[in-house]
Amino acid sequence: MNNKFTKSLLALSLVGLSVAASAQDMGADSTTRFQKKSFRTWSIGLNGGILSHYTPFNGESNGDYKSPQISWGYGGYIKKQILPGFGIQADFLAGTIKGDNANSLPAGSVAQGNSSFATRIQWSGDVVANFTIANVSLNQKRNFLSPYLTAGAGYLSSSAHDFNTPDGINTSYHENWFIPIGAGFKFGLSRAVNLDLGYTVSFMKSRDFDGVTSALNDRYSYAHAGIEIALGKRKSSQLQNYSAIAALREESAAESNELRNRLAIAEQNRLRDEEAYAAFTKDFGDDDGDGVANKYDKCPGTPSGTVVDGAGCPLKVPAPVIREKVIVTEADRKVVGEAIKNLEFELGKATIKERSYPTLDRVADLLVQKNFSLKLAGHTDNTGSMQLNLALSKDRAEAVKAYLVSKGANASTIEATGYGPNQPIATNKTAAGRQQNRRVEFSLF
Repeated sequence: MNNKFTKSLLALSLVGLSVAASAQDMGADSTTRFQKKSFRTWSIGLNGGILSHYTPFNGESNGDYKSPQISWGYGGYIKKQILPGFGIQADFLAGTIKGDNANSLPAGSVAQGNSSFATRIQWSGDVVANFTIANVSLNQKRNFLSPYLTAGAGYLSSSAHDFNTPDGINTSYHENWFIPIGAGFKFGLSRAVNLDLGYTVSFMKSRDFDGVTSALNDRYSYAHAGIEIALGKRKSSQLQNYSAIAALREESAAESNELRNRLAIAEQNRLRDEEAYAAFTKDFGDDDGDGVANKYDKCPGTPSGTVVDGAGCPLKVPAPVIREKVIVTEADRKVVGEAIKNLEFELGKATIKERSYPTLDRVADLLVQKNFSLKLAGHTDNTGSMQLNLALSKDRAEAVKAYLVSKGANASTIEATGYGPNQPIATNKTAAGRQQNRRVEFSLF
């Protein structure tokens, strides 16, 4: 039966190694920052080490036999990590425990020196709670050193053979309960592999484990070294040695760096817009106030009040024309007010919507009948670049002028100007305010 158990344990180990190898070949974890992560929570282990009836709890007499003999055992386990610091583990163990110099014989006698025992563990299984000191590093996501403690309950089949011991008996294989308590260290060699060094003391619920029935229950120890293989996705970390604090700091640093980069790009765009606006202001400004933009002014620096042509050069001043004083009535202002209220353009364009034509027609009739002068001032909100807003406001004022002229108004009595977002009448922080700022003002005189 022992051979069958050994073969089964080896087969289980090979299957575990195959599963681990296939898990290593799986695709990379697709998780991203601050999203749910997957961890390696299942693991298998193989170990070998020294079995002895000596334990730190034996006292001066060291149990029924004074001197332990070194003998080898081997084992394995399957573990499920539930929390970073807590897991459930099923252990398997087999081997032989030996000792000599029975304490029931006179100390130092030949008879004592010839006495010994050998207890064969045919199979042993237990379930223990594994308490790991979880990784609390602030800088390393994976802990290299993970101390742990174990405690639980187990069941085994064993037989004892005593040699030259008067009160010792040979027993056939029989089962007994025991309580295993252990401690150890795991060294993380990679994401999937740990080196496991541990020591376990098993407290038997029987008094004849070594073939000698004594007043106290027997116990034995197992000092082992082995390899643990964690199963899971290739780039996933083991839950038992993962530091959530270090991972959060790393992800927060990456997020902060990304935000800083975005702010830097936004600042570069702002400076670029300011440079473009400065260049636009220089080209389309009117330093000498003659009504001709600097870019097209062939005669810059003309004195204030000088009448100039389209190139900004002085013209001969014609004789003053005496015009009859124009009186603007409330009815006239009402006609203009209705035109302003009903004036609508296509979104983002200077195209007047057809439903605005009737009120504009009445303004055109007013200009024809009374020979009024009209100033059109186009305005926008602050959405978009300064250059586009200035152009759009100017184009819309020019579109209104062109329509009035097409209805018979005198083009020379109509002035069209665009101010962009520079003269708001309401806040640009709300949709209602921005709606009020998108307008074309009519001024009769």
